[in-house]
Amino acid sequence: MIVGLKRTEIDMSRNLDTNALRAVIAVADTGGVTRAAGVLNLTQSAVSMQVRRLEEALGVQLFHRAARKMTPSSEGEKLISYARRILTLNDELLMQLAPQSFDAELRLGVPYDIISPQMPAILRDLSIGYPKMRINLVSSYSKTLKEGFQAGAFDMILTTEFPPPEGAEVLSKRRLVWIGSPDQGAAALRPLRLAFKETCFFRPVAHAALDAAGIPWENAFDGDSETVVEATVAAGLGVSARIEGQVAQGCVALDANAGLPDLGVSYICLYDSGQAKGDVAEALRAALRQGYGATG
Repeated sequence: MIVGLKRTEIDMSRNLDTNALRAVIAVADTGGVTRAAGVLNLTQSAVSMQVRRLEEALGVQLFHRAARKMTPSSEGEKLISYARRILTLNDELLMQLAPQSFDAELRLGVPYDIISPQMPAILRDLSIGYPKMRINLVSSYSKTLKEGFQAGAFDMILTTEFPPPEGAEVLSKRRLVWIGSPDQGAAALRPLRLAFKETCFFRPVAHAALDAAGIPWENAFDGDSETVVEATVAAGLGVSARIEGQVAQGCVALDANAGLPDLGVSYICLYDSGQAKGDVAEALRAALRQGYGATG
């Protein structure tokens, strides 16, 4: 032992299970075990077990568990921040060193707000039809995905945007709806309290609609955590907006009785670099068009 160095109580032989870290991130990003299981292509019990074992190994509670929602605890938020970096380095190293045994590997980005229910079904069907195909799926914000696409990080991305942008294939036009807690009490507050991520494309749309209607508003949340946005709305502390049919768990779409202005429509768009070739790439393109198209 080197003189002057103090031994810590950390057991340096311990290692974190990367599969468990992926499970924790998926639960945090989707708000629950059910949707996380779909994203990871695992059973709900397998995801729950991975999260529970990691909590037991660390001796901390990573999530606050409610009836229909799981939100990260303070310890969970800290772990998730490190876990994202750990997994990024892990995956980069594997891609650099491991021989590729896949017939095709595609890089796909999908926004948080439209990943469910379509993407789990798309991934499941493609894995059956093309067992030696690999899709590296990244779920983030539309703005972040577009930046990554422009930098060459993706073969294809989906976005939710308004108005429809140039250079993208519009798959469908969907109504934007206000969402709130089941009691809808937050819709009556004045100023109206809003919960949006700072990077959300719907945020300026909501601001403009409220200003035009003369309804005062204030921000109930500032940040970039989709989980916290959904928890804020589900708790009745504010309202937000979503594409019709993609309402978050624990929230409801507000009807005309809420007295809030119409938000118009949003466009689900496909950006395709055109670099991905072959049957697998064509199958993915077809699945995205079908799943997110006007009849999807």
